[in-house]
Amino acid sequence: MGHFARLQLVGRITYYLGWVSLLFGGLVHLNVGKTLFFALSLTKRNLFEVSVVLFVICMATQLRALALAGSQVSGVGKREVAA
Repeated sequence: MGHFARLQLVGRITYYLGWVSLLFGGLVHLNVGKTLFFALSLTKRNLFEVSVVLFVICMATQLRALALAGSQVSGVGKREVAA
């Protein structure tokens, strides 16, 4: 698995985990399963912070993957010109 594929995988995983944590935060806000989340010591604020951190990680990895893809394309073009 290449570097680009790994970055996209990390971005995809953190994206979905961010949405799951937002969904759980909404459930806590609506008092659905509130005792379960409090038993896990997860408050609405903690779930929101986790989701924000996961989305920031997702954006950072996707931007890095795009930058890596752009540098690979320009590197291939330079090799063809040199040959």
